[in-house]
Amino acid sequence: MVRHTYSCPLRWSDMDAFGHVNNVVFLRYLEEARIDFMFRLAPGDGSTSFSGGSVVARHEIDYKLPLVHRHEPVTVESWVTKISAASLTIAYEIKDEDRVYVRASTVVVPYNLEAGRPRRITAEEKSYLLTYLDDDKDALAA
Repeated sequence: MVRHTYSCPLRWSDMDAFGHVNNVVFLRYLEEARIDFMFRLAPGDGSTSFSGGSVVARHEIDYKLPLVHRHEPVTVESWVTKISAASLTIAYEIKDEDRVYVRASTVVVPYNLEAGRPRRITAEEKSYLLTYLDDDKDALAA
């Protein structure tokens, strides 16, 4: 199983009054990594995959350790844990080499913006997602 890796910079404004990255900011980090992951397929080869839109149906976040501001980015690893006809689940770890700050997952629904409704995952999208599929539920519990 392959994981997508995204290097996420920390911004001074990410900190809260307690001196660590605010819990809400972690959603932004996940979003940045998810967009980088999903749109790697589309622009480079002229593919329209994932470019029509998608919506988040669910987020689940487990905060493991506080993250304080520093100049070095954190790594966000992403992979797929479930693919259905019209949704996918992406799992994440926000981490350094020796510690995990957050484990999370997001259910994403491809969306047809013109029609204003969800759509099915295309064969091209599914093929791309299968590269990152890890359906081992025990891997998320670690």
